[in-house]
Amino acid sequence: MNELRYVYAVSRPFQAALPKDLLGVAGAPVYALGHGDLVAVVSAVSPDDFDEAPLKAHLENLDWLSDTARAHESVVAALASVTSPLPLRLATVCRDDDGVRRLLESGHARFLRTLERLDGRVEWGVKVYAEAPAQSPDSAGPAPATGRDYLRRRLRERRTSERSWESADVVSRRLHEELARHAEAVRLHRPQQAQLSQAAGHNVLNAAYLVPREESAAFVETVNRLKPEEPGLSAELTGPWVPYSFAGDEDEQ
Repeated sequence: MNELRYVYAVSRPFQAALPKDLLGVAGAPVYALGHGDLVAVVSAVSPDDFDEAPLKAHLENLDWLSDTARAHESVVAALASVTSPLPLRLATVCRDDDGVRRLLESGHARFLRTLERLDGRVEWGVKVYAEAPAQSPDSAGPAPATGRDYLRRRLRERRTSERSWESADVVSRRLHEELARHAEAVRLHRPQQAQLSQAAGHNVLNAAYLVPREESAAFVETVNRLKPEEPGLSAELTGPWVPYSFAGDEDEQ
C-alpha cells in the first residue's frame, strides 16, 4: 500500500531551505510541496498508522499521541525560523501529493486570509493557578462534640473556600481583561487538569494572546507587572509560540 502524506503546515513560498536533518513523524524526512502561491510542508507516513482505522485507535493512545505531537511541533517550529507558517491540526493526512495539492486548492482563500492575519504575530500563553484554601484552625482541632457542631464547622469551611475561589476568579479576570487590551486577539482555553499541567494549585485562567512579534517585549513586561501578588495565587507565562490557538479561520473560532 502506498505511503500517505502527513501535512504539518501551510505557508507562502519561501526561499530559505529547511534544515537538512529535519525529521517529522516516525522519523520521516520532511519536504516542501509548492502549489501556486502556497506551500505545504509534508512527510510520508505509513497507512498502517495513519489510515482511518489505525489512526482512530492511535488517538486513544496517549504515548503515541504525545510522540506525534512533539514531532509535529518540532517541524512547525523549524518552519517558523524561515517563514510565518499556518500550522494545521494534528494528524492532517492526505492520500498522496495530489491530495495535498487538492487540500491547498480547496482551502486556498481561507489559508491566504489566515496567513495574512498571522503574519508577523506570535502566541503568548498565560495561566493563573490558585492554591486550595488553607485549613481553618478549628479544622485541626478536636472532633465536634455534636452533629450540629460538625455542620457548623463544615459550613464555615465551605464559606472560606468559596471566598477564596471567588477572589481568585476576580483577580484572574482582571488580569485577562488588561492583557487583552495589549493583544490583537484572545483565546480562552479550558482550565488545564492538574495531572496534565503538573503545577501546584487549580488552574483558574488558561488564555492565549496573539501579539505582533515586535511588541512581545512590551507584552511580557505587562504580564510581569500585573502578576497577582495575592497569597495563594501564581501566574505562568509561556511563549512565544507559533500561533496554534489562532490558526483556524476566525469565523470557525
